[in-house]
Amino acid sequence: MATEKIELIKEAIKARESAVVAFSGGVDSTTLAALAFEVLGEKAFAVTVDSPLFPRKQLETAVQTACEIGIQHRILPFSQLSLPYFSANALNRCYFCKKALLETLVDFAEKAEYNVVLEGTNSSEIYGENRPGYRAVQEAGEKVFSPFVEFDVTKEEIREIASELFPSAASRPSAACLATRIPYGQPITVEALQKIENAEDFLFSLGFTQFRVRMHENLARIEVIEREMEDALRKKEKISRHLKSLGFDYVTLDLEGFRSGSMDEPYIGENEMKKP
Repeated sequence: MATEKIELIKEAIKARESAVVAFSGGVDSTTLAALAFEVLGEKAFAVTVDSPLFPRKQLETAVQTACEIGIQHRILPFSQLSLPYFSANALNRCYFCKKALLETLVDFAEKAEYNVVLEGTNSSEIYGENRPGYRAVQEAGEKVFSPFVEFDVTKEEIREIASELFPSAASRPSAACLATRIPYGQPITVEALQKIENAEDFLFSLGFTQFRVRMHENLARIEVIEREMEDALRKKEKISRHLKSLGFDYVTLDLEGFRSGSMDEPYIGENEMKKP
């Protein structure tokens, strides 16, 4: 099934003749960039939008990965914090962020005379959770193309494709912008983002693989995957001591473990209760 979908995606990309790839260096955008480069060669261009929401380690990964693929690559500076609707951190925060990012990429593509922007939203991401960012993709029309949604490619299928095209990316953990660590309604600031990034860098240095540090006011709520829960407990004193040195007042371990979109859970619960 993955082989059939690869061919469909390649044909669709080839039909666009030239493309800018929204490139974060994660498994989705890496797979998309590798496919685009295979089909279009020098007519494919990867662009990474660098902002306070984008961890430095992820930026380094993006640069290295683009080099390994062989695709042309550009880093564009951008700050979502200048967007008032974004920094207020409302439920539809991601809509304003994604819309501004896509406008930046489309503007780059048009000026450089590329026909379309390719972005890596997959079919697993558009159901069940709060996804206002995808509305911005839909509103962009033909200027932006999401082949993984178009051909119903799930996250697991992308990993399967990546294992064939770019094995080193296939097992990369899911990534999300740093703003997803902050509850809706709590202002997003550079200071908060840096504190979260430093905390997550420390957990990474301790060997944790898939995790989040969620920031509730000045409390750190750590989510780790189930098989790393015992390790987190063994290292609890070291973790607590370091995170408090970063400025957190309290450090907690979430017993439910890592899950994507956990900041949406209170609102999803409310909506379920309202259903007849």
